[in-house]
Amino acid sequence: MELSVEFFPPKTPEGENKLHLVRERFSEMLKPAFYSVTFGAGGSTQSGTLKVVSDIHAAGAAVAPHLSCVGSSRDNVREMLKQYQALGIKRIVALRGDLPSGMGQYGEFHHANELVEFIRTETGDWFHIDVAAYPECHPQAKSPATDVDFFVQKMKAGANSAVTQYFYNSDAYFRFVDEAYELGVTQPVIAGIMPITNSTQLLRFSDACGAEIPRWIRLRLQSYGDDTASIRAFGEEVVTDLCDQLLVAGAPGLHFYSLNQADAVLAIADNLSLNK
Repeated sequence: MELSVEFFPPKTPEGENKLHLVRERFSEMLKPAFYSVTFGAGGSTQSGTLKVVSDIHAAGAAVAPHLSCVGSSRDNVREMLKQYQALGIKRIVALRGDLPSGMGQYGEFHHANELVEFIRTETGDWFHIDVAAYPECHPQAKSPATDVDFFVQKMKAGANSAVTQYFYNSDAYFRFVDEAYELGVTQPVIAGIMPITNSTQLLRFSDACGAEIPRWIRLRLQSYGDDTASIRAFGEEVVTDLCDQLLVAGAPGLHFYSLNQADAVLAIADNLSLNK
């Protein structure tokens, strides 16, 4: 069973220092198999992603930068792949990505399977390629069936594994995986996990990405108002239980969306006796 953690590139020196300390805590207490580093819409954090990836790699940890189709040309992606190969990076997260506000169209790649195929053509088996999965259906998909079909295309294009969008209903994850496996997918589908620490932030994220918050969780969070301690305690309990369900039923790994914070993830890992 594999554990991994996602970061986003900080925008300030204070954020960089904080991320360094957070990563040190994770490396000491959780020992993730790898860290992933996000890539902003339209390439807006490209240089920040490269810097964080370089720092993590220099510290001796495995790291996987995100690559997005949005706003990317073949030449641009080819150059980034060369930079990561020169650093010795061996893992990539290949995504379609979301169009930023005011941006009318994608670049030369329209779908993630095209990006996966290009990475394989350019670099062979150098990179372990992760792609995204949406257990509750991508918000822009025409139907659940077409969404699973697109996922299968990505996996057959050369992906090694997938990481899901976060969810709070384990049935959605297992149904999605079963459907994908029935269509020929054999690679592991790692469950994406979002700790609950801030209800307003979570509701905003979820509305934007199409992740469902079950009504009972939403109502409980709303009932706590500004009681941060109660929100965090409840969130820790809910997400710990979700992770336990996933692991008991055989999920191959957990990928924590940390939001550059360590406390909530480490508390959940400790509840599950995953800290090392």
